[in-house]
Amino acid sequence: MALITLRQLLDHAAEHGYGVPAFNINNMEQGLAIMEAAKATDAPVIIQASRGARSYANDIMLAKMIEALAAIYPTIPLCMHQDHGNDEATCMTAIRHGFTSVMMDGSLMGDAKTPASYDYNVQITERVARMAHWVGASVEGELGVLGSLETGEGEAEDGHGATGKLDHSMLLTDPDQAVDFVARTGVDALAIACGTSHGAYKFSRKPTGDILAMSVIEAIHARLPNTHLVMHGSSSVPQELQDIINENGGEMPQTFGVPVDEIVRGIRHGVRKVNIDTDCRMAMAGQFRKIAMANRREFDPRKFLKPAMDAMRDLCRDRLDAFGAAGMASKIKVIAMDDMARRYASGALNPAAQTAKAA
Repeated sequence: MALITLRQLLDHAAEHGYGVPAFNINNMEQGLAIMEAAKATDAPVIIQASRGARSYANDIMLAKMIEALAAIYPTIPLCMHQDHGNDEATCMTAIRHGFTSVMMDGSLMGDAKTPASYDYNVQITERVARMAHWVGASVEGELGVLGSLETGEGEAEDGHGATGKLDHSMLLTDPDQAVDFVARTGVDALAIACGTSHGAYKFSRKPTGDILAMSVIEAIHARLPNTHLVMHGSSSVPQELQDIINENGGEMPQTFGVPVDEIVRGIRHGVRKVNIDTDCRMAMAGQFRKIAMANRREFDPRKFLKPAMDAMRDLCRDRLDAFGAAGMASKIKVIAMDDMARRYASGALNPAAQTAKAA
């Protein structure tokens, strides 16, 4: 099995200057599509599940599916990550079910809707990091609240997202505060707020610096050059996918996502993990609509799912190539979680002194 922790994977990405897409899944078809793309490009991969996905698919089903994917694709380093954990229990049960990495999103309270205080975020994230590191699992924290700089609002994804109007300062991670947060929590990766948001409707126009603040990433990287940064809400919402959906009975209004070239710019400034969900959903949904329109008598789910898997595979492959992850899987020698636990215990993986590990 080639299960890898987020920390080891992102250390390798930092050493070799690439980023790793983190694709959300809910079912077998999505998992197979991601792994086929990873195999085709010889790329390591992060598969992540939200609380909504865990509720939809069931923890045992997800755990067995990840075991199966790791067995079918033994040469691909695979990190299984909990996306937007809302409390200690969510994170610890994920680890119990075989996740090698968890996100503790303390930017919101346990209801996953109410913005939290900085002190609350530090305290709960530090507790999760300490517990996860005991068994060698990695931890991602979040500082700042994910939301739109255009509207001042968050967008819920699987029940996770700030509600109501947000102060502009909450929507942009403060670089000085980021330094303190990483030092006090011991996180392995830091998700930052820079104007990205969940869902398809991120921007009303092609984003520029006033609504997509890539300068924040650059400022944080300058202060924390050895900390792995994470971009959430980073689907690009490709025009061609919008067109396929709308040409086959859909009614998506014109919208804009995060341009791939802006993500690549982020990778040059310390972004190592890039969350992508909406693009995968759109790729699959477009094929469902296309097949239903072309053959109204079709009722075999496989006739819908196979083309949808192919479309998602192609999208994932494009992102693995664009972010520089292609060709990196075979260069990584996976370290067991027990060994990672010993490294945390010895202080060798101090977050303030993160260094890349050679294969």
